[in-house]
Amino acid sequence: MTTHPSTELLDNLLTATGRATAVREEVRVWSMSGVERVTFPDGSTAIFKYAKKPFDSEDQSLRLAHTLGVPVPQVHASAVLDGWLGMLMEDLGPSIREADDLDGVAAAVVLHGARTAPPLPVLDQERLRTLPARALEHLGQLRKADRWQEADDVEEALDQIAQAAETRSAGATLAPFGWVHSEFHPTSLHIGPRGWHLLDFARAFTGPGLLDLASWHGTLDDPDPVRLRVFLESYVTEGGTPDALAERGGLPAEKWALGWHRIWAVEWFMEQSIRWINDPATDPTYIKVVRRHLTNALQLMEV
Repeated sequence: MTTHPSTELLDNLLTATGRATAVREEVRVWSMSGVERVTFPDGSTAIFKYAKKPFDSEDQSLRLAHTLGVPVPQVHASAVLDGWLGMLMEDLGPSIREADDLDGVAAAVVLHGARTAPPLPVLDQERLRTLPARALEHLGQLRKADRWQEADDVEEALDQIAQAAETRSAGATLAPFGWVHSEFHPTSLHIGPRGWHLLDFARAFTGPGLLDLASWHGTLDDPDPVRLRVFLESYVTEGGTPDALAERGGLPAEKWALGWHRIWAVEWFMEQSIRWINDPATDPTYIKVVRRHLTNALQLMEV
């Protein structure tokens, strides 16, 4: 039986930090990544996080964010092995409470206020406009593999959105444009005795900050433009750019943000299906999520 890459990664990280051994305790583990708390013989602890492509450059994003003054856990050491990233990070300890909307607004203002970081991938208007077409390409690949055969409605919805994308993508580079966390949820914001820290930078990029604000309330419930409008107004009140409330692509800011966030998620889910997960057994789940997001996107973007 082959050992998981995380074992060798942790050994490499322990050597790099002058440690001999550590006791591992799982915190959260899934097929493409894992988070563990490791305890050293002297009783001190660290967080060990490992992840495979495309999540294998989070160490760079975290170090960059730290340099720019964004509160993030400090990376003690990182290593890459066979397409897997391993990091030993500062252990922030248990959170003292869950993050609320005001915490989210405060964190977003700080993150979006950090200067743009060149190493991050860029999602500008042109890239945003092509998201529906990219999703259609993923669908074509899935169908060549004799998958997603009953998804004609997905193709139709993506076609409709692709036709409207030129108009609707306008305003993508209006402020806030810069750091996008991209997994900006209450669970990614750690509230501890020493204040807040942002976690989970594996998919950070440079793009419309409104996508972060649209993701805060999650995607399990139907999108709520009124609720997001209130969140956007709080963001501006707490020091975020007033342009966050500006109309873009012929839509109110909240509808633009929620609509494009759903399309961004659809393209990501479809790429996962064909490229990163590539497991036909997951298709029914992915198709269901994609259908729901596309239905919402069509309404939000008034296509």
